[in-house]
Amino acid sequence: MDPVMSAARGMEAKRLGEDNARAKNWKRWGPYLSERQWGTVREDYSDEGDSWSSFPHDHARSRAYRWGEDGLLGFCDRQARLCFALALWNERDAILKERLFGLTNPEGNHGEDVKECYYYLDATPTYSYAKALYKYPHAEFPYARLVDENRLRGFEPPEFELADTGVFDEDRYFDVTAEYAKSGPDDILIRITIANRGPETAALHVLPTLWLRNTWSWGRKGESYGAKGIVHRIGPNAIEAQHAALPVMVLRFDDGKVRPEVLFTDNETNKERLYGVRSSHRYVKDAFHEYVVHGRRDALRPDDVGTKCAVRYRLEVPARSEIVLRLRLSAADDLVATDLGAEFDGIFAQRIEEADAFYEDRAPAAETTDERAVARQAYAGLLWSKQFYHYIVEHWLEGDPRSPPPPPGHLTARNSDWRHVHCRDVISMPDKWEYPWFAAWDLAFHMVPFARIDPAFAKEQVLLFLREWYMHPNGQIPAYEFAFGDANPPVHAWAAWRVYKIAAHRGQRDLDFLKRVFHKLLLNFTWWVNRKDEDGNNLFSGGFLGLDNIGVFDRSQPLPAGGKLEQADGTAWMAFYASTMLAIALEIAKSDRSYEDVASKFFEHFVGIVDAMNTLGGQGLWNDADGFYCDQFRVGATAVPLRIRSIVGIIPLFAVEVLEPAVMDRLTGFRRRLEWFLKNRQDLARHISYFESSADSAHSKSLLAVPSRDRLLRVLRYVLDEDEFLSPHGVRALSRVHKDHPYVLAADGREFRVEYVPGDSSSGHFGGNSNWRGPVWFPLNYLLVESLQRYDHFYGDSLRVECPTGSGKWLTLGEVAVELARRLSSIFLPDREGRRPCHGDDPRYAHDPHWKDLVLFHEYFHGDHGGGLGASHQTGWTALAVRCLEEVAAARGSRFSAAP
Repeated sequence: MDPVMSAARGMEAKRLGEDNARAKNWKRWGPYLSERQWGTVREDYSDEGDSWSSFPHDHARSRAYRWGEDGLLGFCDRQARLCFALALWNERDAILKERLFGLTNPEGNHGEDVKECYYYLDATPTYSYAKALYKYPHAEFPYARLVDENRLRGFEPPEFELADTGVFDEDRYFDVTAEYAKSGPDDILIRITIANRGPETAALHVLPTLWLRNTWSWGRKGESYGAKGIVHRIGPNAIEAQHAALPVMVLRFDDGKVRPEVLFTDNETNKERLYGVRSSHRYVKDAFHEYVVHGRRDALRPDDVGTKCAVRYRLEVPARSEIVLRLRLSAADDLVATDLGAEFDGIFAQRIEEADAFYEDRAPAAETTDERAVARQAYAGLLWSKQFYHYIVEHWLEGDPRSPPPPPGHLTARNSDWRHVHCRDVISMPDKWEYPWFAAWDLAFHMVPFARIDPAFAKEQVLLFLREWYMHPNGQIPAYEFAFGDANPPVHAWAAWRVYKIAAHRGQRDLDFLKRVFHKLLLNFTWWVNRKDEDGNNLFSGGFLGLDNIGVFDRSQPLPAGGKLEQADGTAWMAFYASTMLAIALEIAKSDRSYEDVASKFFEHFVGIVDAMNTLGGQGLWNDADGFYCDQFRVGATAVPLRIRSIVGIIPLFAVEVLEPAVMDRLTGFRRRLEWFLKNRQDLARHISYFESSADSAHSKSLLAVPSRDRLLRVLRYVLDEDEFLSPHGVRALSRVHKDHPYVLAADGREFRVEYVPGDSSSGHFGGNSNWRGPVWFPLNYLLVESLQRYDHFYGDSLRVECPTGSGKWLTLGEVAVELARRLSSIFLPDREGRRPCHGDDPRYAHDPHWKDLVLFHEYFHGDHGGGLGASHQTGWTALAVRCLEEVAAARGSRFSAAP
């Protein structure tokens, strides 16, 4: 073993252990700064609830945020009290670049979208090392052109992106790389590398900026509203920041081959610019913009003190060259943390080696170099997407004592029945620009890859949403800030179960965590049963359930003719929920037999739901003519099957569990109840399959699943058909058959239509910023992979399917799971020409040395060619790619190990 790697091995794990034991606060500082605070619900105090126009991008530089902060490639403490980020100016832009720019939902032809090029390159869980890249054009940033061109485009054309404007042509741009390394919990080294990729010398103003979040202007007291701190100069190259809840911190900086200026102002709203009234404070938030762009020195505080400061470097960067700036933010009482020279670079080298060792220890041996590089960036995106999220709903509804009272409609605005919600936490976000707010079902998927690298954080996040300051007293889990009361698919139990198993080896798992989760999920399960099964017949609704435009109707709105929707996915999700709760109860019952009773309860719930799905009213939600599950539209006594082949009909496959004979033998109370049930409820017992593992039937496995073997095979025939669901890069959300054969329904004098759309949405349904009518979505694909593995555990070699359908190639379901994982992984891996499907046809990503190793993890992917769509940095649930890469590598490794 490399002696350098040997010395580095285990150091990041040691830091994680120290942080978990609260011996050292390694996670106090991290990239917890949002990338967009403007345009959020939290900052919206309007009467009509239009968050985009209430706080637009144009206000962001001048208006103090109420509930958070944002910045470019930034770092802050876990409550964003003291923030650090970059500001840039190329001497051409009309505004100082302090934050990422993007289009609002009304401006974009496919909804809101960031219009920048930036990349998360690396990070460790304690942020002992973190690295990110921003590409900044030499030319004037085309703000107006991006807005105008996208506004003119309809739903059919693709989005007009920054690269489409030509600003990166001839390599006329800067690569601005921000790296962070920790020497200690409160000693953060910052290295900023500015590389001019262009053919000529170019000027760039770089402003590393340090500021305090405004908690003092609102007239409130309490733990969220500390006293006003200060930032002031204490030497030629040193700035001190004081905040009552933090150590006194000092920012030291080098000269960077030029003598930088130090600028000061206050983080206060410029009321004069925004509202035409006199500002309450002489020095305001946008002072650095006014000085750097417009030369207004009078905008700056002259006394070297304030609540916001910046070190301004004006650099002339030669062609094809780079300049490095070094800064160090450390506790004032750390007398050692002053070096910006050889020791500084040595610490960076050491942390990079430790990061390499950390990920080397977690990579499957059979993973290729390309696969490891993709996984490393996926983990980086996951870690960079943690964000401080602050939202106290009661205070938001009421308004603040020192602010104008909100309009009357605000008090009864969205989330008014969630007044108990009190968020002040670091949370894993779907995307810190497009979705800078938590989404409960997204977060559940995030925690599965997180469990591999930071099990403690994964468990904390799963538990957080079940705590009383998040979960509603009625048991509902909040969905997202636009509507806490929406119903997302109930995947929290699955996430808890997977985190429990992934986080530690058998015999070392955290049973206390599982019990804590289980107790709270009992409340949530009861909420679902009481609220979403209106007729008590085990057929569930639930609205859009996260699948936006999947259905022929807008499933969150009243249906035509007063009808009701019996949802195949809603019902299947509840079967999945019940089967997962059963698995958890049986696990806990191994050490606490009192849980056998509740395990029996979930067993009967599951079987009742399966029976309703397959037989209620004749054949339930199964359509035998098509061999597929589908929703039913019911008006009075008439039920119309909505014969759409969509992922809605595949979700029933997710609800599958195998009861092992060893568990059944150990839990005699549960076994007796099961045997009684099978003997006395033979009408329901038909839904349980058996597999004889030996001549003794007492030791057979039992399969609990929604479809019978025959129905499973019929559904999989569609799933694995490349003319239907199976794309080169995973399973489509809607069958390709609907391209030539759209589904059309006439109801209430209107025509409703569903057709295959493999790319961006072709309508404004649900804001038009996502599309479930054809693209590939990682979360449901991953659940399908796991489900196939469970079926394979039961059936083994006794069940093979043709994959792809019509190919003549017959695979076990375990082999099919690997094939799906391979197709999903291929989205991010370079082909022989260097092209990654996720980047579409952009040649830069295939051939340019400064682009080709960069990977983006989009929200969803084109159903035909795999190009990335939607939010471009949704590394949250798309980080499940690392699990797919692991599956492929494990299968490859088993073949190698089996070879002679």
